[in-house]
Amino acid sequence: MQAGKMNFALYTARKIYNDKGDKRQVSRPAIRIATAGVAIGLAVMILSASVVMGFKHTIRDKVIGFGCNITVTNFLALQDDSHCPVSMNDSIIDVLKNIDGVKHVQRYAMKQGILKTQNDFMGVMFKGVAEDYDTTFIHNNLVEGIVPKFSSESGSNKILISKTTADNLGLKLGDKVFAYFIDGNDVRARRFDVAGIYQTNLAKFDKVICFCDLYTSVKLNGWEKDQASGAEITLENYDRLETVEKSIVKKINRTTDKYGETYSSETVEQMNPQIFTWLDLLDLNVWIILALMVCVAGITMISGLLIIILERTNMIGIMKALGTRNKTIRHTFLWFAVFIIGRGMLWGNIMGTGLIALQHFTGIVTLDPTTYYVNTVPVEFDFIIIAAINIATLIVCVVALIAPSYLVSFIHPAKSMRYE
Repeated sequence: MQAGKMNFALYTARKIYNDKGDKRQVSRPAIRIATAGVAIGLAVMILSASVVMGFKHTIRDKVIGFGCNITVTNFLALQDDSHCPVSMNDSIIDVLKNIDGVKHVQRYAMKQGILKTQNDFMGVMFKGVAEDYDTTFIHNNLVEGIVPKFSSESGSNKILISKTTADNLGLKLGDKVFAYFIDGNDVRARRFDVAGIYQTNLAKFDKVICFCDLYTSVKLNGWEKDQASGAEITLENYDRLETVEKSIVKKINRTTDKYGETYSSETVEQMNPQIFTWLDLLDLNVWIILALMVCVAGITMISGLLIIILERTNMIGIMKALGTRNKTIRHTFLWFAVFIIGRGMLWGNIMGTGLIALQHFTGIVTLDPTTYYVNTVPVEFDFIIIAAINIATLIVCVVALIAPSYLVSFIHPAKSMRYE
């Protein structure tokens, strides 16, 4: 019996929705407006989530590209930004590699210096890397030239500089440039060849970082062969950042090397708190946009349903006179609203995913990289998030229509027969 009532309500709603001969001057525009409200609201929500997720992951990946997920270094280096060395021999590297969740470990050594041309000079930070360094990030952001084969055994005198540095100093690919290193009263000079130019649009790094051989950086610092500034760790899954960090703290932190230096670690979020705090604020913006769009879609649907119920007063009266219960009539109009919402969601998904695809393949919407760190608006298609937005929109809109549907209970058959 209950199934029969449900089928009757669904059947009646489908007939009303598909009635192409309906000459009413108000209900049809109301249906179109309600459908458009749902479609536009859903498209905006899909776009907002896609852009924010794409933006967060793009910026996060760029920051990680310069420093990986977790850095193990000298405890003193984390306290005052000094470049104190710590032993990074094969045994400590093996310990780090064997920690669950660790994908890759690479050594690095930092050395401050000055690049000088005939007309200008610029203070930079030389980051020495070796054969174990993952150059995928650099290759993805390479503008000109090649990424040299960096070594820990010998120096090639080849460096990789940023486009910002190249533009400021007027350097081009293949140019020779002198670098000066000051240690107390001692000044040392070394000539480098510009082998490649990269650009990430992260000013914090582009303005200061130059890549060179680990051997060169260690030598310029006057360190032992097995010493370095630290080791950078890449994880198999970023979501396990805190778990892996705890394992490193337990196994490595507060232990000392053979030179008496103490190991310590820091995550990429701890090293760049301002950037990650800013990215976290974007989540709040998305929630606000989602809430506003759901409210717009819900209010539009409520208005449309009320108009439709009022225009169908005569039909409601006839149904009641024939013995149809209020509950069945309410279900009829709720099913009718579901058809409108469903059509709006279909168009909303088409518009939202279409715009995402357009931006992904054409980059038609551009940004100022000095402000936003990227040239174009990054987008990310996540089926799970889009599905969740669709389900939430449908549930919220239907629930919001339950109360207005009770309007049919106040319509009396005798009075409704005279309603025009």
